[in-house]
Amino acid sequence: MGETNGNVAGTCRCQRQVSQAAELPESQVRHRTYREAQTPYRKKIMTKYLISFPSAAMQVPANEMEAVSEDSHAAIRQAKEAGVYVFGGGIDESVPPVLVSADGTTAQGGYPWAPPINGGFAVFEVPTREEAIAWAARLARACRCDQELRVFGFDPES
Repeated sequence: MGETNGNVAGTCRCQRQVSQAAELPESQVRHRTYREAQTPYRKKIMTKYLISFPSAAMQVPANEMEAVSEDSHAAIRQAKEAGVYVFGGGIDESVPPVLVSADGTTAQGGYPWAPPINGGFAVFEVPTREEAIAWAARLARACRCDQELRVFGFDPES
């Protein structure tokens, strides 16, 4: 068997019989990473994008809210079907934020110097920024307001 990224190609423990049949020593068996084991359908790690809007940006007449809801749910269903949707939702503004300290004590409200966080958001995982922009445009059409696009920094643990 050939080498891949410095590791001898083999199998993980879940396929022990294959490695035994190939008679590879345990030190030469390439085990799947946690991410590979959790998401076997993905071929590579992609960038995560935050697509969001503040509540004040959504200026929709009351008689159009049902259509906005249907359109936004349809866009999310499309993203799920495409396999790019990670999670999303709207901030429940009726529940005030709580600031939690390292020792577990809490204080009502968020950071007093920061603007409030509200509105809706979705996290998508796509291969290119262009694709993220295309999904943000779909959500902008569905929600009837511009969407802000941000990139999550890469973290191999997430």
